[in-house]
Amino acid sequence: MKIDLAIKGQKLLLNGEIKPGIVLIKDGLIADILFSMDYDIDTIVEDAGSDLVMAGIIDPHVHINEPGRTDWEGFDTATKAAAAGGITMLVDMPLNSSPVTTSSKNLQLKLDAVSNQLHVNCGFWGGVVPGNTNELEELLESGVLGLKAFLTHSGIDEFPNSNREDLRKALLILKKYDKPLLVHCELDEMHEGIKTLEQNPRSYQSYLNSRPKSWEDKAIALMIDLCRETEGRVHIVHLSSADSLEQIRKAKHDGLPLTVETGQHYLYFNAENIPDGDTRYKCAPPIREKKNNDLLMDALIDGTIDFIATDHSPAPPLLKEIESGDFKKAWGGIAGLQFALPVVWTIAKERKLPIEKVVKWLSEAPSKFIQCSSTKGKISSGYDADIIVFNADKKFIVNASQIQHRHKITPYEGAELSGVVMQTYVNGIKVYDQGKFINLSSGKVILR
Repeated sequence: MKIDLAIKGQKLLLNGEIKPGIVLIKDGLIADILFSMDYDIDTIVEDAGSDLVMAGIIDPHVHINEPGRTDWEGFDTATKAAAAGGITMLVDMPLNSSPVTTSSKNLQLKLDAVSNQLHVNCGFWGGVVPGNTNELEELLESGVLGLKAFLTHSGIDEFPNSNREDLRKALLILKKYDKPLLVHCELDEMHEGIKTLEQNPRSYQSYLNSRPKSWEDKAIALMIDLCRETEGRVHIVHLSSADSLEQIRKAKHDGLPLTVETGQHYLYFNAENIPDGDTRYKCAPPIREKKNNDLLMDALIDGTIDFIATDHSPAPPLLKEIESGDFKKAWGGIAGLQFALPVVWTIAKERKLPIEKVVKWLSEAPSKFIQCSSTKGKISSGYDADIIVFNADKKFIVNASQIQHRHKITPYEGAELSGVVMQTYVNGIKVYDQGKFINLSSGKVILR
């Protein structure tokens, strides 16, 4: 059999084990894996040396914002950042593009926009909003991987929050297609913390108090109830409240089809260390105190939380209120797509956790969630050749010159992180090599 490419290394991460070997690639797939370093292959052989050869990262929660708000991000810059960070597949959210992806017609506009701009693979979520129930089946038939909804204002007027009946109808439709409903879980209620933020808009503690854990906890209770009623797949995005872990554990113990993600920023940053006026840290739900975030990490380790996703949600400096430092007015969203892997590896090393855990949280579990686990998420014969070479020992300090996002605004700037992505291969093609982009536009649209 003629092979297109071979990647050899002393450390291949295969099914939870690290061993020397050679990955053979043909037509964008992993054709075979050799475990003898004594080989005779008539093809290009890339030598990873002692760096780790592992499955590419999958990020199922990314706001790319194209078409319509491409000045916020865009497919070109987002997928370059992804490739530089070892992400070989991402899934785009139905907002903050304009129009929002709440119909098959709007999905087609997004598909038209990706032409020659995908440097990694990309799937898409559709959206649930009041009044679009009749659009949902056609949207699912068009190939979205599932649907997303909000229980509070999304920040985008074209994507209003849904009520219980909207979500019940959506879940019944999704059940027929065996696809998940992703839900932003906050049920906002007036309370004193909101008034305090109006009086102290530069105070991070005031912002934190304005979005209490109870908002999240009540919303998650609602979604667990709907999950139990409909038996449809419910996914809680960006969990930040550790107070909800007990009800999540009980729901999973009862066998409900419930999955949960958290974000890197809820594990790496702590409210106690966020400066007043630094709106780069603003997101919703907010980054909470260290004690809370340690409990989230424990829940990730014990499997209560299924995986980690970035919720990359960038915005221009004016919208982030960088100069004013106004947490009330600033766009809520963390820009961190490029640094997903080194952030999690840095956290794991502090906890003395093996790299295999990181691969589970960032590759294997997300692949299973988006129903690609038979083709993506690990290095195995017949799988897509989405592979990265990762120097797990090297450290670097995040600086603006490295950032591939459209705007160089991230709370990770200045952080010392462990682990450097050396090469990224997408569909068997080397897209990124030690700071340089080559063979761009190698990503594919992933529809189901």
